[in-house]
Amino acid sequence: MITISEDAQAHFVKLLDKQEDGTHIRVFVVNPGTSSAECGVSYCPPNAVEENDLRLNFTGFDAVVDEESAPYLEEAEIDYVTDQMGSQLTLKAPNAKARKVADDAPLVERVNYMIETEVNPQLASHGGKVVLLEITEDGYAVLQFGGGCNGCSMVDVTLKEGIEKQMVEEFAGQLKGVRDATEHQAGEHSYY
Repeated sequence: MITISEDAQAHFVKLLDKQEDGTHIRVFVVNPGTSSAECGVSYCPPNAVEENDLRLNFTGFDAVVDEESAPYLEEAEIDYVTDQMGSQLTLKAPNAKARKVADDAPLVERVNYMIETEVNPQLASHGGKVVLLEITEDGYAVLQFGGGCNGCSMVDVTLKEGIEKQMVEEFAGQLKGVRDATEHQAGEHSYY
């Protein structure tokens, strides 16, 4: 579920040595499965461990995960990185914003997962996002753009050269293309 590098484990052991005996770390996701999901790590004193919590054993401590966060922390990685700027813990949780779906899940679920984990993070740098409205019977994903994408002069390029290529490749034989259902109106929010 969660991979913690040896360097990060050693760092946690040093930090936990200064805490109450039996204190572990808690790894969690706030607003799991949403675009505003945030991951975190905190101390978890012995009296804060809940009956439903998942306990992952590491060298010198346990990582405690609440039941709601667990599916969103699949494939999460914690590392302790040192460079010329100093040292820091890094937490990567690729499934925090959308629960990972099975390879045999319905196409609409797999497309939504791709949008949340691959497409929207790219569009977020411009304040944009995209939502799947439907998948037509003839194999087209109908999308609606929002935020900075609505009214952007490059939306057609983003749609055809970016999103469509990515989706058709990922879902070869299942999707023929994408269509835009957005009524684009330029405004203060549009990215240029």
